[in-house]
Amino acid sequence: MGILIAIDGVDASGKQTQSELVYKRLTERGIKAKLISFPDYSSDSSALVKMYLNGDFGSDPNDVNAYAASTLFAADRFASYRTKWHDDYKNGTVIIADRYVPSNMIHQASKLDDSEKAHFVDWLYDLEYNIYSLPKPDVTVFLDMPPENAAELMAERENKIDHSDVKDIHERNKAYLTKSYKNAVFVSEKLGWARISCVKDGQVRTIDEINDDIMKIVDPVIDRKNI
Repeated sequence: MGILIAIDGVDASGKQTQSELVYKRLTERGIKAKLISFPDYSSDSSALVKMYLNGDFGSDPNDVNAYAASTLFAADRFASYRTKWHDDYKNGTVIIADRYVPSNMIHQASKLDDSEKAHFVDWLYDLEYNIYSLPKPDVTVFLDMPPENAAELMAERENKIDHSDVKDIHERNKAYLTKSYKNAVFVSEKLGWARISCVKDGQVRTIDEINDDIMKIVDPVIDRKNI
């Protein structure tokens, strides 16, 4: 059995950059690793996710309730697992996930009242890990990027679906970004994610500084499994 490392956080927290760097550092050490990303925009399984993020079901994220929206992302993840990395994972590869099940929890639970969030997280945990039988991460790294800093970084970033300057319905909604961040902190504490601060004294830390902190978490996990 392999190792699954999930790197997650709000939009523009550096998930893709940090996932790619973890992959690079592991492979340079001769460790067999595979980098995956969600949503899986290269697959037909992400079609409904793209429609949701493009605003085809409504221009506000709340136009699609948390339970309905989360099933779109979960189905895409199931398809990716069964067709692209199931065998690698079973054969001992280290899988680095740029967003995973925690991303569903971060974004969709933010649509709910505080009194409903814990129930939703438990429901989603059961849906993805038990019903869909997706592997659970050995460690989830939560990149703690405050929304004000994320908004500045997001302004410079292209749309990941069509590489345009048009933001998806999550990214262009500042109130939603703030709610997602507060919810991410809540879920991180509830599920015991490894939390890494991306900002120090009001300034975003360097990519290498953040990555060094990630590797301090990842390396002991790999060592314990003798990979």
